[in-house]
Amino acid sequence: MPDIIRKHLVLSGAVQGVGLRYRTHYLGESLGLSGWVRNLPDGEVEMELEGEEEKIDLLLQQLQQSPYINITFLSAKTVPLSGGYGIEILD
Repeated sequence: MPDIIRKHLVLSGAVQGVGLRYRTHYLGESLGLSGWVRNLPDGEVEMELEGEEEKIDLLLQQLQQSPYINITFLSAKTVPLSGGYGIEILD
């Protein structure tokens, strides 16, 4: 059985106003991930994703392939698991 991890991520670049939160929600749920995503006041996007590491990496790769999303910096750290289902979009 694959290991489940949870990552806290902060993304910079052209990440707000380009559908990143909604794309994260739909891609994450299709990959069986859980967590949340939200815009930050400084123009960055913050998220936590929980699931198989390969699926988290796949979601990030698919976000990068969007013609409107341009991630220029990504900060990631592993955090404790919290469980749940689906990706919640926070305000």
